[in-house]
Amino acid sequence: MINASVLYALAGVVLFGMGVYAMIAYPHLLRKILGMNVMGVGVFMVFIAISYQGPEQRADPVPHALVITGIVVAVCATGLALALATQLHALTGSARIPADGEE
Repeated sequence: MINASVLYALAGVVLFGMGVYAMIAYPHLLRKILGMNVMGVGVFMVFIAISYQGPEQRADPVPHALVITGIVVAVCATGLALALATQLHALTGSARIPADGEE
């Protein structure tokens, strides 16, 4: 039988996989940035699911602290990525990463 923490971890793994697919499949930078954020949310969900030790015990606080720190870092990384994508769009007129052999 699947309990709530395993289901939560599986949902995190699915989100991570969706983010990896978005990073690989789409050439547009905004979709890649969104994929990176979805990957991060998946990792955060797995960390929280790992920290759960059962209804009678308290959760481990270290993964929770890591997730809170990770959220702050993810927000900063997203802001930086969006600023760089805006500069790339201003310089080239496109927010797409060119394919191999394409200029």
